[in-house]
Amino acid sequence: MQHYLDNALAAALLRELADTWREINGNHFRGRMRPAVISLSEVGSRLGQWRPATRTLSIDRTLVFEKPWSVVREVLKHEMAHQFVDEVLQVRDQTAHGPAFADVCRRFGIDAAATGMPAALAGGDGGSPVLRRIARLLALAQSPNVHEAEAAMKAAQRLMLKHNIDAHVAAAREGYAFVHLGVPRKRIEAAEHILAGLLARHFFVEAIWVPSYAPREARSGRVLEVCGTLSNLEVAAYVHGFLLETAERLWREHKRRHRLAGDQERRRFQAGMMSGFSDKLKSSAQESQREGLVWVGDAGLDAYLHQRYPRRSGGGSVGVRLTPAYEHGRAAGREIVLHKPVKESRTGGRLLGPAR
Repeated sequence: MQHYLDNALAAALLRELADTWREINGNHFRGRMRPAVISLSEVGSRLGQWRPATRTLSIDRTLVFEKPWSVVREVLKHEMAHQFVDEVLQVRDQTAHGPAFADVCRRFGIDAAATGMPAALAGGDGGSPVLRRIARLLALAQSPNVHEAEAAMKAAQRLMLKHNIDAHVAAAREGYAFVHLGVPRKRIEAAEHILAGLLARHFFVEAIWVPSYAPREARSGRVLEVCGTLSNLEVAAYVHGFLLETAERLWREHKRRHRLAGDQERRRFQAGMMSGFSDKLKSSAQESQREGLVWVGDAGLDAYLHQRYPRRSGGGSVGVRLTPAYEHGRAAGREIVLHKPVKESRTGGRLLGPAR
């Protein structure tokens, strides 16, 4: 029975890899390659390999079952770059990672190092001086005095804004990366859509829902990918984890206060909470604009996202019925104060380190 299940999972996985190959070929390589033979390898010494003689693109079996799908996807793109150099450019007089391959990776935004690993957030006691200053301000935002807490959170937001305005040119030197937040889901709740939007609007990252796959369950879904500089990814990861945990805590408090037995209104309450917090951030941003601190965007980040997803479609609107639970959640969201980061989060990734 186990052997059958292994074969069934492997067959489903190969279908998913073939679908992903077709999607990448269309989006990145404009459909210029013929479908490869996709296989799973058992060697373990290579994450993937393109073999011209048999037109086989192999991916390590251990990799696909032990690493996130984001890693598998990056390795697949890397091997497809080898296929492109071989079959489309027909360059065969250079080393595997020679100039032609490096140029293809640069043009199409592909990891030439073949690690396939998304951004490793600093976490711990590391991070930039700006991150440590933000962490200190967020620690002050734990003050029981509501005015002191609000002032500390606003100061952290202003520091982030000023840092990104001042570091606009330096961002190209720091470089851009991506990280996946949360877990892949078949159905994305309204609160998560609103959260993705507020990260993009207020925390200097780009957010996009991307396909993902769980090989052990043969289940597809989507996961939130955020792109930006490592320092901004660090903050965005913290905010994402903090707000999801806060949404669960506030819903439990709302249930106790109103003596609710079930979770029928949970989604609407949490969507309202995210909207309320977004309103609060928007108000702070307007204050900064009146003081002359205006964020005009990051053309380098726009270009990085376009390289990763050349033919992405816009997200649809999020519809939520405005029930009393939604309005209660919105009021609660307007009272949220971001404060000191935690070391671990159920959403994955490592967050801002402790204040110093």
